[in-house]
Amino acid sequence: MNLTGLKGLKSNGDDAFYDASQFQLLLQVERRRTERSKKPFILMLVDLSAVPVGRHPDDELAKLRFVLLSGSRETDIRGWYEQDKIMGIIFTEVTSVDKASIEHILKKVNDTICDCADMEWAKKIKLAIHVFPEENGHSPVENGMFNTILYPDPAQTILSRPCSSSLKKIMDFFGSLFTLIFFSPLFLILAAAVKLTSRGPVLFKQERVGLNGEIFTFLKFRSMFTGSDPDRHKAYITKFIGEGKDDEDAPGVYKLSNDSRVTPLGRFLRKTSLDELPQFINVLKGEMSLVGPRPPIPYECDIYDIWHRRRLLSVKPGITGLWQVTGRSSTTFDEMVRLDLKYINEWSLGLDIKILCMTPWVILTGKGAY
Repeated sequence: MNLTGLKGLKSNGDDAFYDASQFQLLLQVERRRTERSKKPFILMLVDLSAVPVGRHPDDELAKLRFVLLSGSRETDIRGWYEQDKIMGIIFTEVTSVDKASIEHILKKVNDTICDCADMEWAKKIKLAIHVFPEENGHSPVENGMFNTILYPDPAQTILSRPCSSSLKKIMDFFGSLFTLIFFSPLFLILAAAVKLTSRGPVLFKQERVGLNGEIFTFLKFRSMFTGSDPDRHKAYITKFIGEGKDDEDAPGVYKLSNDSRVTPLGRFLRKTSLDELPQFINVLKGEMSLVGPRPPIPYECDIYDIWHRRRLLSVKPGITGLWQVTGRSSTTFDEMVRLDLKYINEWSLGLDIKILCMTPWVILTGKGAY
């Protein structure tokens, strides 16, 4: 995390009222602090986009800033969440985030707005509350697991390079399309082999967590017997992430070694990573990328530490990635997350190409696979 932007941080005219870029940087700092201390904070957003402004909008907005300053504590952080549209208050050092506490804060700010602002304005101002960390990683965002309102900054790494980002999308589309066409005979052979060697469907479908917590259907060639109990993997992952994440002797991240649920053909498919070929369909559909963090199963996210969640932000999950070509299943969970975060922070089109070039060698040597 680069904190150089904190040096000389100044408000834009009012005491302790920051512009959007400064406020979002401070929001990032508060997230990092909470990751270490486990003490939550509350982000309140005051949407002014529907408030009518007259001939002197700067004066009128200054009045609204004064209202916010009057309705918060000196220790709170105030500024523009979205410049000249949405104001934000970060309530720090919060002792409780229960329903009663949130309702108390909402009432206090709303009463201040009603007392100090024009009634026509007060009716059009919208208040919203967001708590960090989200309970069990879940948020009210439809079809998602993470409240992206609390993470306005991670995507800037990608968005700051729109040309490279567009080229990544083009590479994903044509790379997956070429693979699906070129290897179509192999797809048919593997599909027939799966069907003939064990009962059940050819494809294994599973819910996975993608970009910003969006859920999608993850595809693989089936490598396990139909009806296999998922609880064994769930128990293993719970122990690995929750208790054994610092254990250097831990055998893997996603895959159990000597798993009796895996078919004989499935062992070969996993060893050679051929079971992952259908994921190019996910890439073609835009749910995944050729390169990126691996998409977790939802129950894994439920036991993530707060800082682990950052690996699901700003980039799509990938078929291969930095941790796959450096350790694959033999790396520890925390190290896997650190490698994913390193990839996100240092992302470039050149890095994607380098990882893609390294992947065949890792597959051929079977390094870290189970």
